[in-house]
Amino acid sequence: MTGPVDTTGVQRAPEQVIVRLHPHARRVLLPNLLVPVIVGAASWVAFTVDELWQVFAVLAAAVGLLLLFWAVPMVRWLNTRYTLTTRRMIIQRGLLARHRTELLHSRGYDVAVRQAGLQVIFRSGDVLINTGLDRPVMLRDVPSARLVQSALSDLMETSTSSVAAQRRRENTETATGSFRRDRV
Repeated sequence: MTGPVDTTGVQRAPEQVIVRLHPHARRVLLPNLLVPVIVGAASWVAFTVDELWQVFAVLAAAVGLLLLFWAVPMVRWLNTRYTLTTRRMIIQRGLLARHRTELLHSRGYDVAVRQAGLQVIFRSGDVLINTGLDRPVMLRDVPSARLVQSALSDLMETSTSSVAAQRRRENTETATGSFRRDRV
């Protein structure tokens, strides 16, 4: 099987997905623990009140609390995805308004990990990707953050796109050209 051909005529390997990530599951632990508490409290109160409208009010409040404290965090967690491929990093966020960011490894960027509090214990962290433009892109609370950082660094080093090859050639020509001028 042959891969696609880039603009310079060089054959490239097809893009492969390395890993798909969500933020650490610890982010939805508390909302999932609140479900039985809310349901239990609403059930107890619903059976202790006398009037039918009070039962409906309790049930409506319980549904509202479940939507606010369980459904919203779960939907937010499920709709935040980080996909690492052999050519790029894809960050997708949002449910109704989707936001997608793609970072090509061939462009080059700085990668840093920031860990605080429970992130150190669970080996998760915030991966900061500085592309040199605007503000850094942040992958929030990624599991195995150090592994993601090393994978991004390795993929960036071994990027074989035509843009990366052209930049490397320009950098070596500039470096050798300035070196030759200094020696003369």
